[in-house]
Amino acid sequence: MPEGADHPVTGPPARDTEPSDVWEFVYRPRRTPRIAIAVAIVVLIIHIVFGALLTISDTGVQIGLSDQFAIWIIGVVVAGAILLFTRVRLRVGPQGVGVRNLTSERVFGWDRIVGLTYPDKGFGARLLLPADEHIPVLAVQAGDGDRAVGAMNRFRELRQIHAPRPTSD
Repeated sequence: MPEGADHPVTGPPARDTEPSDVWEFVYRPRRTPRIAIAVAIVVLIIHIVFGALLTISDTGVQIGLSDQFAIWIIGVVVAGAILLFTRVRLRVGPQGVGVRNLTSERVFGWDRIVGLTYPDKGFGARLLLPADEHIPVLAVQAGDGDRAVGAMNRFRELRQIHAPRPTSD
């Protein structure tokens, strides 16, 4: 990475609930959370405005306060679902790789990881597993440009350090 460029690590090693869970590299995208927040705000505003406008004129249909609340609640639920895109991250450490996409995090030990790749026509990176399986890594996306490239390079450096060496028979 060029000198003075942003390093994709977000602070000191992250600690989870157990002291043995030390992560050497934590990567979160910049662009996706910003877009998700903006879209969630727009969706919420649209639902609030439409809910408020439901009672502006009489259309012959009985629309009450409960209908307005329902529209507002739907807006909150949809905005909340969109905000799940702000949670994506990739963590790498001695114990393996943690991939959190929208809801939960999955941690893969180094013995199960073949590599991290970015497909030619892909949205984000993929964590390669044995038997041609892969897990999408929504945190590493082309939209982040050089930061995403830096994350891929850092992952590869840490893989060289932590991945078990193949034994020769």
